[in-house]
Amino acid sequence: MDVLAYMQTLGREARAASRAMARADTRAKNLALMTIAAAIRRDASALLKANAEDLAAAREAGLEAAMLDRLTLTEKSVASMAEGLEQIASLPDPIGEMGEFKFRPSGIQVGKMRVPLGVIGIIYEARPNVTVDAAGLCLKSGNATILRGGSEAIRCNRALAALVQEGLRAAGLPHTAVQVVDTTDRAAVGALITMPEFVDVIVPRGGKGLIERISREARVPVIKHLDGNCHVYVDDEADAAKALRIVENAKTQRYGTCNTAESLLVARSVAAAQLPAIGKMLAEKGVEMRGCEEALSILRGAGVSADKLKSATEQDWSEEYLAPIIAVKVVSGLDEAIEHINTYSSQHTEAIITENYSHAMRFLREVDSASVMVNASTRFADGFEFGLGAEIGISTDKIHARGPVGLEGLTSQKWVVLGHGEVRS
Repeated sequence: MDVLAYMQTLGREARAASRAMARADTRAKNLALMTIAAAIRRDASALLKANAEDLAAAREAGLEAAMLDRLTLTEKSVASMAEGLEQIASLPDPIGEMGEFKFRPSGIQVGKMRVPLGVIGIIYEARPNVTVDAAGLCLKSGNATILRGGSEAIRCNRALAALVQEGLRAAGLPHTAVQVVDTTDRAAVGALITMPEFVDVIVPRGGKGLIERISREARVPVIKHLDGNCHVYVDDEADAAKALRIVENAKTQRYGTCNTAESLLVARSVAAAQLPAIGKMLAEKGVEMRGCEEALSILRGAGVSADKLKSATEQDWSEEYLAPIIAVKVVSGLDEAIEHINTYSSQHTEAIITENYSHAMRFLREVDSASVMVNASTRFADGFEFGLGAEIGISTDKIHARGPVGLEGLTSQKWVVLGHGEVRS
């Protein structure tokens, strides 16, 4: 296969399809989404079979545990894919929405209209659910998309692509509006990120190495986050039961996701009272704690197993482990917690556990991350949980889109002017 010629063909077809999608009506887009959702439910067993084949090949190739976790589909996650599409269909269509109109002294009205971005290229590793989430969000937001999944998920992605095509055809929309790159050749990525004539924005989802490469080499704007060093801060006015429950969920529900807590900060005034229970819970769950000397002293005194305790290095404060490991530090209070987070965080998601309203509001205002939470697990930093239907990715950028990127993040605005024959003097 001539990969460059193949990718240029996909690009030309996507550009043409994007014009049709920009004028597609809401009824047709929703019909496509609901048809795809029904097809996913109908073919759930076939999707799980394809995923099992991908997993077997991935294990044989020696893929790491975090990648295998992201690759794995279950009956529940397949149902969630269909539910996500149905939720997207139920959301208001942002395209064509006009607002912010103001009369000018000249007599004209000036406002804005929401429009699609055009063609969105998505590059991702593992995560077959991204194929469906991205297709659904791009479809509803009037965009065309080119999806380049990893070789480890090729069988499942092909099966999902066929169902997406089925939905597009049923709704009378161009089947080239969603194209899954049908080659595992890595040259396809290099071509996709250097075709500004066909692609308007790139969204990478994968390991730090992949995203750094794309950010470095792309000639197309990139919406991205590099890693997820997420923090939970147990404030000096934290409810102990809430703290224990939230830390458990934020760290141990899943280890391989970007919204998993990787750092735990505990206020000194409550550390002796609250850290032992948290430490014992983490140790029972098999989590290694890399702590400052003060934290380690408290944990040792509470009888936490020595094989689960290790002295933290400077690197640990900024690490994304994607594993049963967490950095633990005792801090003097809210000021030091905020300073530590803003110094070491990847600006993804941070949470405070506190019953003090003023502390909560300061944390929300002063922590410079895409998602900031009060008395809730960092695992909620997700497009589906935020009511976006799904997400095309998480952005830690500050321009255009930040946090989970849903429908609105896949659109832009253009100025519109309404007049009655006015001319400029």
